[in-house]
This record gives sequence, structure tokens and C-alpha cells, in this order.
Amino acid sequence: VTLIGDRRCSFQPSCMLILIFVFAALIILILALTFSKSTSKVTSSNTKPVANLGEDELLSCFVSSQSQQTRLGDVSVTWEKKDLGLVYQYSNGAPALAGQASQFTGRAQVFPVAVATGNTSLLLRKVRGGDEGEYTCSVSSSAARGSVIIQLRTAAFSAPTFKFSNGTLTGEASRWFPKPSVTWLNQTGDILSANTSFTENSEGIVGVVSVFESAQVSETYSCRIQNSLVLAETETRVTGTDVSASTYFIFSSAAIPVGSNYVNVLISFLSVCYGF
Repeated sequence: VTLIGDRRCSFQPSCMLILIFVFAALIILILALTFSKSTSKVTSSNTKPVANLGEDELLSCFVSSQSQQTRLGDVSVTWEKKDLGLVYQYSNGAPALAGQASQFTGRAQVFPVAVATGNTSLLLRKVRGGDEGEYTCSVSSSAARGSVIIQLRTAAFSAPTFKFSNGTLTGEASRWFPKPSVTWLNQTGDILSANTSFTENSEGIVGVVSVFESAQVSETYSCRIQNSLVLAETETRVTGTDVSASTYFIFSSAAIPVGSNYVNVLISFLSVCYGF
């Protein structure tokens, strides 16, 4: 009896270890599932985009989740504009546009294939000045439920073109709003003297012509066109009668006075190159 009793007692620690291990594994699994759900959220890659008037703009909104592998299942997304109402709604696998603000009829859409994987971004076609304002993207799915606010700003901007003749370097840009300032600089960053004129059409869009009269062949110059929302900086190089130019755009994270230190408020840049 004593032997059997000792043997039965010798099994108890190992049984307890197994039970502890099983319970620990279950707790870890529960915590892992809970944590993966808590890391799912609705977010945006750019909450303060600057749209170019007359062109299409993609307002970023998506479900960010560490546990997301492929599809999220049923996803419902609603885009609204403050003080205006429904911009676009997608639910149960189809658009649900009852009550859509007339301003966005035929101009707004999401992409169903992308929505199923958590990308609920909105494509806004042919942006107008009246589109500027605060948008809310609200998403509901098996992985996340939440919303993000997008502050859309509108402007007009275009890359300048250049021509060189008899020592004169001329830059022209057809579409800017608000009205910009123009600055020419040499390779060392010194400001150069130039003559700039502006024209304005019936819609308030400004055309820019800027003339630098002391350009030298084989020299490199920078032409900077800037307003409160956008900066276009073009590096030009005069080669004989031709001009090579490379332009990049920089967008401010908030409205800033023209001429202020824009470097401290820049959030992104888009590079567009032109060769002549």
C-alpha cells in the first residue's frame, strides 16, 4: 500500500506541470488574439493632402493590422464631408449612395477589390475648390472598427518650362493658386535678380512668367515658385541653346506665410522631371 501510494504521489508533479503548461498556452493564445485585434486600426498615409484643382485626388484610408494576411471579410466604409454629409458609402459588397451629396455624384468612388483587403481610400475626380474641407472615413470590418479625419486642401500648381536665348533664361508656369512668389538662386544659394509678371484668368488661376537676364552657358540655376501650400523648385542647367530642368514639388503640412522657413513644415515631396 505504501509503495502504491508513493507511486501515485510521484505522478502528481508531472501532471501538474502538464496542466500548468496547457493553461499557460491557452492564456498566451488568448492574449495574442486580443493583442492582434487591438493593433488593428483605421489610419491614413496623409491626413492633410493638397489636391491640384481640376485633377483627380486619392484620399488615403485603410485598415492597419498586424494580423491582416489576406482578406478581411465584410467591410463597410462611409466617407462624409463636414457640413455637407455623405460623400460615398460602400456596404454589403455594393455602393449605397442614397442621400449622397449632389456635389459628389459621379465624382467619388472606392475600389471593391481593395476594400476587401482593408484599403478604403476614396478617389475624388476633377477636384473643385468647394471640395476643400474636413472628411471622415469610417470603417467597420471583422478586423477593425474606427475612423480617421482627412483635411483636404486645394491649390493649383504646375511645373515651369524654360527657354534660353541671348543670355536670358525664361521660366513659365501656367497654373498657380493662390498667387505665388518666384525666387531665382545660383549654385551657392545666392538670390538673383529677375523680373516676374503674373496673369490671372476668370477662375482666379494665376500664370507666371519669370525672366533672368544674366544666365551663363553651362551654369546651374534654381527657380523657386512658392505659395502658402506648395513649393515647386526647379534646377535648370543651360547647355548651349537648350535648357535641362528637373522639378520637384513640396507640400506644407499647414498653411504658412510665403517666404517663411518652409523646411520645418514639409511633409512630403513629389518629383517630376522634364528634359528639353
